[in-house]
Amino acid sequence: MTATRYPNPLITQRADPFIYRHDDGHYYFIASVPEYDRLELRRAPSLEALATAEPYIVWRKPERGPMSALIWAPELHRVDGKWIIYFAAAPSKTIVDGLFQHRMYALECADDDPLRGRWIERGRIHTQFDSFSLDATTFEHQGTRYYLWAQKDPAIRGNSNLYLCEMENAWRLKGTPVMLSKPELEWETRGFWVNEGPAVVVHGERIFISYSASATDENYCIGLLWADIHSNLMNPASWHKSPTPVFTTSWENRQFGPGHNSFTVNAQGGDVLVYHARNYTEIEGDPLYDPNRHTRIKDLEWDKQGMPVFGVPPADNR
Repeated sequence: MTATRYPNPLITQRADPFIYRHDDGHYYFIASVPEYDRLELRRAPSLEALATAEPYIVWRKPERGPMSALIWAPELHRVDGKWIIYFAAAPSKTIVDGLFQHRMYALECADDDPLRGRWIERGRIHTQFDSFSLDATTFEHQGTRYYLWAQKDPAIRGNSNLYLCEMENAWRLKGTPVMLSKPELEWETRGFWVNEGPAVVVHGERIFISYSASATDENYCIGLLWADIHSNLMNPASWHKSPTPVFTTSWENRQFGPGHNSFTVNAQGGDVLVYHARNYTEIEGDPLYDPNRHTRIKDLEWDKQGMPVFGVPPADNR
């Protein structure tokens, strides 16, 4: 099968991209903006049309309080017939013990149109630790809804590990979370010890979780976990971890630090990888404040064993 040649980058200066294809065939796009001060949504009839779709601001951070700084990594989901946006926010830009002070929050919209509808703040999503936490996603599997995110365990070295928990509703967890992965391999610990940005895709008899690792420069890369779809997902032993990253910097194509991905589908129903990357390495100051992590997409292929083939991030073509 010939891979689709998408515009690359698809959308400039949008990091942590998430694309949701609704049942009506429209695509919805949300991502971190360089100012880290608001949540924007776009809608378009095709993936390519998202590039020129009008952004609608659905929420702005308040001037003070726990959600008043550094709005990161939003995702848009449909849960129980309503729109939900998960995002991380901090009370300030202050770093404490080497970490920002993010916690996770949810917004809800009961209207059909999330771009023009009324969004309600549903507050913080509380987990087992009161610590740095971010990059939440959700998925339903065999009748159970799960919450999947990254968080700091004060007893474990590094910035964040990956955790999974069942959900009581769209903003409340049920039961005890379990840790699925922590930064421990060489490629997960370059610059920073990080497992973050999890995303879920199901194919054949397996469920996969991709995640991002290491510092957010050219070392940033994507790793992979997988489990049998009939296994107990809440048992960490059900999950296998790739010993090597599955998507990394391409010096040849000048694509650096590809990561913080999500998955969507194209018009034919094929899986599409959504991610961000820079096209240079010469970053002045903190990479966090460099705005040029651009949204990019490419087809996700599958091998004969049913494992995903991420390939190489393609070069810019516009």
